[in-house]
Amino acid sequence: MFPPKYLLAKKESFLRLFLYMGPALIVSVAYMDPGNYGTDIQGGASLNYSLLWVVWLSSAMAMMLQYLSGKLGIATGKSLPEIIREKLKKKIFIMPYWLGAEVAAAATDLAEYLGTVIALNLLFGIPMIYASLFGAVDVILILAITARRFRILEQMFILLVSIISFGYLYEVFITKPDPSAIIYHSFVPILANSNAVLISVGIIGATVMPHALFVHSWLTKNKIKEKSIEEKRILRKLHLTENVVVLIIAGMVNAAIMIMAAAAFNAHYSNISSISEAYKTLIPVFGVGAGTIFVITLLSSGISSSVVGTLAGQAVFEGLLGMKTSIWLRRIITRFINVIPTTIAILLGFDPLNILVYSQVVLSLMIPLPMIPLVILTRNKGLMGEFVNRNITTIISLVFVAIILAFNSYLIATTIKL
Repeated sequence: MFPPKYLLAKKESFLRLFLYMGPALIVSVAYMDPGNYGTDIQGGASLNYSLLWVVWLSSAMAMMLQYLSGKLGIATGKSLPEIIREKLKKKIFIMPYWLGAEVAAAATDLAEYLGTVIALNLLFGIPMIYASLFGAVDVILILAITARRFRILEQMFILLVSIISFGYLYEVFITKPDPSAIIYHSFVPILANSNAVLISVGIIGATVMPHALFVHSWLTKNKIKEKSIEEKRILRKLHLTENVVVLIIAGMVNAAIMIMAAAAFNAHYSNISSISEAYKTLIPVFGVGAGTIFVITLLSSGISSSVVGTLAGQAVFEGLLGMKTSIWLRRIITRFINVIPTTIAILLGFDPLNILVYSQVVLSLMIPLPMIPLVILTRNKGLMGEFVNRNITTIISLVFVAIILAFNSYLIATTIKL
């Protein structure tokens, strides 16, 4: 007997989704990169579960904006940076925008680089100063292996994201968090003090990341082969499915980082102020396995997010300036920008976790650069055609934009008063 037609249709749909999968998987690292470790660990340790609602809110906002970015790439066959260059037209407007985007890219790469450095130091006992040098070449091997076949890179992300996801499933399991507190603080918004506001902005910056919004449209536009409307309709549906499924999982991992920190540290170790301290505290309390898995997930996070940062930097550079550049040159430039000041900071004894948190605040302040044009462009029927935003999509997006801008404005006002 032949299987029913609906089973064949399901198999075909799963196969199509698997063959398409990649763009949302790659940008999902924005939910679980080293910046999230920094902000979520500080938030969970010092404020218990009280900022969980911020994690879920930032994850939802990121999912909506990532959907718009990917849809823009499919509908237009161009990346967000390319379209922004076409709209700005004159170099006098393009250059300042490009410089701002590069600042966001540098802040992103700083968090990724620091995550790799800290993980190498903790996992292999490499002195921090040497780890900072080894960390500078973290993704060269990966880029060399995948240079000719981008699909291999997408499949490698399945492995790296799986390591992070299953690692944190284990961490949450052994730390035994409070289910009722998780549910309560997931829905009840609380900002206890100014430190909570700072960490909240950091969480948003670590999740709704400017470089991820830029690169998603670049990744989806590269999926287009025939450029027909029928193909774009299929790709848009696949993009929606991948975006929802993958980013829900990523949001759960993001929340798991804070949940683990709250359960493991808040009661007796609420003054945890570095990833190194978190690692050293996990081992005597929950065993060597917990500490080792924690650092392995951090290393996977640092490596994968470094690759995303490189791709995003290349998309921004080529899209906004209309110039082709070697991915190797791009890697060297971004690493050079961050390696020297970070190495100096380490030598001077600055806490890497604090550097991580403040880098995420910078990212949050840079979010409007891609976010506002993205919402405006995707509601432009002349540009998007039948893929233009529905009214409800635009309204929700504008609400999210307002929330992000409100957090940022409050942070700036508070900082000025101080």
